[in-house]
Amino acid sequence: MGGEPGGADTAGRGAALRGTVFRGATVVDGTGAGRHRADVRIADGLIVEVTGAGAAGGAARTVDADGLVLAPGFIDMHAHSDLALLREPEHPAKVTQGVTCEVLGQDGLSYAPVDDTTLPALRRQIAGWNGDPDGFAWDWRTVGGYLDRLDRTGPAVNACYLVPHGSLRMLAMGWDNRAPSEAELDRMRELLAQGLAEGAVGMSSGLTYTPGMYAGTEELVELCRVVAGYGGFHAPHQRSYGAGALEGYAEMVEIARRSGCPLHLTHATMNFGVNEGRAGELLDLVDRALDEGVDLTLDSYPYLPGSTTLAALLPSWATEGGPQATLARLGDPAARERIRYEVEEKGSDGCHGVVTDWATIQLSGVGAPELADTVGRTVAELAADQGRSGTEVFLDLLLRDGLATTILQHVGHEENVRAIMRHRAHTVGSDGLLVGARPHPRAWGTFPRYLARYVRESGVLTLEEAVARMTGRPAARLRLHRRGRIATGYHADLVLFDPERVRDTATFEQPRRPAAGIEQVYVNGTAVVDGGRATGARPGRALRRTGRGAEAR
Repeated sequence: MGGEPGGADTAGRGAALRGTVFRGATVVDGTGAGRHRADVRIADGLIVEVTGAGAAGGAARTVDADGLVLAPGFIDMHAHSDLALLREPEHPAKVTQGVTCEVLGQDGLSYAPVDDTTLPALRRQIAGWNGDPDGFAWDWRTVGGYLDRLDRTGPAVNACYLVPHGSLRMLAMGWDNRAPSEAELDRMRELLAQGLAEGAVGMSSGLTYTPGMYAGTEELVELCRVVAGYGGFHAPHQRSYGAGALEGYAEMVEIARRSGCPLHLTHATMNFGVNEGRAGELLDLVDRALDEGVDLTLDSYPYLPGSTTLAALLPSWATEGGPQATLARLGDPAARERIRYEVEEKGSDGCHGVVTDWATIQLSGVGAPELADTVGRTVAELAADQGRSGTEVFLDLLLRDGLATTILQHVGHEENVRAIMRHRAHTVGSDGLLVGARPHPRAWGTFPRYLARYVRESGVLTLEEAVARMTGRPAARLRLHRRGRIATGYHADLVLFDPERVRDTATFEQPRRPAAGIEQVYVNGTAVVDGGRATGARPGRALRRTGRGAEAR
């Protein structure tokens, strides 16, 4: 069993030979078809030969792949690396688990398009997702400008971008909790069309986050019609994953039906106690939509806890007007009492209509250094130590940390996770936050965890099924040009791994540990992982959809 390059081919003959040959690999090609043994040769960034084992031509480098699986590079359908790819472009969290492409601009909030008014507010609002670095050059305002910045930086992986609906709404009408005027809706349409024309692959929405949560169904239908006209898709963080989960999913399906826009249900979960054992109801809804002709896919992560910002638990009225208005309410006694009633007794819409259980809310990161000792503790634990209520601790943390606190939310159910990942429309998304002292381990472990826990150990998925969910199926949703398969003429985005050793090593206590068993990873034909170690190479780029209905290239 190997994975290290053979040395003989490089001595004296390298100048006459091109590329790399993987000899005797077990090829799992991304289509869901059965595995087969083959030689695969790559050169000039492309797969140039797939042939029987021992039959490929010579190359400047030979990799002994006997006993190893060669698959297309993994595609993360839900990533929060919008700043990480610019600040730490070597991106070890993702390349070491075999990821070669990420989808950014998620949950209706990201940094393009923006203007000089919305950018500072956005930076504060999603600092818990991405950080808010000092001295960083915010030298773009449009989607095209952001994608250009990615290309100038040269990240380790490829990236696609979704136009964030919440950012559109900020630009058109601020943080107002109302329906848009026709002129404001036209402005959102115009900005959305511009972003799609500049290369975005679709639109995301964040319907539990300000200001996207204020959008009605009609607004989303109108914008999705624009997305459909450009061959894109809608990726919603829908209105509830708790008490109103099924109603929220049904609304997203109805928007797809009415607009004709393909739908991708991001982090498709059925969380909280009210949904235990109810994944089948979601999947019945999905199957009915598929049978009716709705173009629908979904993604999920292979863990039980979720992750978000602590501020996301606030009721929607408390966040109206943006971050500064939110912070002002947190210091107002009457507003604090109203918030207390909603989170403790009624069930805040920010907590998906469920009464907040502070024992399930664990702090994973803070912005203020003086709060570092709270990381890893639950709000309930902090409240007990201080002799105060959980809600008082919650509100004061948000004030002291300027809304930058991130959390783990321990509300998942294993039977739901397994049922959803078996579905025919399933793809993989990490939803991984990369900032904070103890972020969710899914940022470093999602893809090897599928291969270890759910393929090798439990047999929930076959290897071929899992790889198709990570490669060919998401590539089809993104309409990527010649990516997501091992076939001649396709881009050489590849991962070579040991099926017996591959596993996640990131834990909730040590969340930044790289995967085991990932031997080599190639992006656009260049090794970003070699011999199990990140190389520091940065061959990735923005994959843009050019023109109406075109593939992303």
